[in-house]
Amino acid sequence: MEEENKLISFENEGLKLEVSMKDETVWLTSNQMSNLFGKNQNTINEHINNIFKEGELDEKTSTGISGKSTGGRKPKIYNLDVIISVGYRVKSKNGIIFRKWANKVLKDYLIQGYAINQKRLEYLEKTIKLIDIANRMDERLEASDAKEVLKVIGKYTKALDLLDDYDHRTVKKIKGNIDDRKIEYDECLNIINTLRFNEESKLFAVERDMGLKSIIGNIYQTFGKEDLYKSVEEKAANFLYLIVKNHVFVDGNKRIAATMFIYFLNFYSILYKDGRQVIDNNTLTALTLLIAESNPKEKEILVDLVTNFLSN
Repeated sequence: MEEENKLISFENEGLKLEVSMKDETVWLTSNQMSNLFGKNQNTINEHINNIFKEGELDEKTSTGISGKSTGGRKPKIYNLDVIISVGYRVKSKNGIIFRKWANKVLKDYLIQGYAINQKRLEYLEKTIKLIDIANRMDERLEASDAKEVLKVIGKYTKALDLLDDYDHRTVKKIKGNIDDRKIEYDECLNIINTLRFNEESKLFAVERDMGLKSIIGNIYQTFGKEDLYKSVEEKAANFLYLIVKNHVFVDGNKRIAATMFIYFLNFYSILYKDGRQVIDNNTLTALTLLIAESNPKEKEILVDLVTNFLSN
């Protein structure tokens, strides 16, 4: 059910915007974004059109109609996903300030108990934490990488829609694939060694203290004769996370982690679904970047993010 529209005020260095908040996000018109980012409204509209044309965001779920009339008609409004994406494209410092403000407003809103149910609250809080990780990457990311990171976070929030289906028993919750086979350490090394070609650095793929072997043992560990990570998808997510975060190679950890992840999925025959790769290269790059920039305390969120892409 659509929530009642609320108006809240955003102020920064003489700029004041009346921001709509409904459906657990914030909304602005293109004119408001023009004022926020200090760009011509035609430029803002052009960026919005490209965002939808390129498939970065879905127009139907990202747009609404304002409750207030302007010049006799009610203008379109755009949610926080669109606002963030436009902000990246125009490289606005004001956009960063607004995003952080919006995240705090939404978090406060959730904590006050207005969320529909506990499951939705948990997912929304995780989404906010993922955006916080992206915030920390602002100055180091290329525009194309930033866009892919935002797409990943946007796709993750679709899990919120699935929760309603679960509640009404219209969708069966996916438990993941079970497979007793195990990848071999020596075979992984053979694949990694093929990456050495055309690498000038002598430190590329130099393993520290048999770290990869330790990770392979970790993902297959058992407790009470049962796998700690029961599904192949859960093992894969932890495999990717641990290679990136444990820095088991002197150089090339992210590239090696992505390659090993693809190998892992292919080994268990879950790399493709309905003739398409379950995680494309751009998405995998974004996931790897998010993991690399995350705090170790955020491991559960990142593993959940990767598992979500593999399961849905």
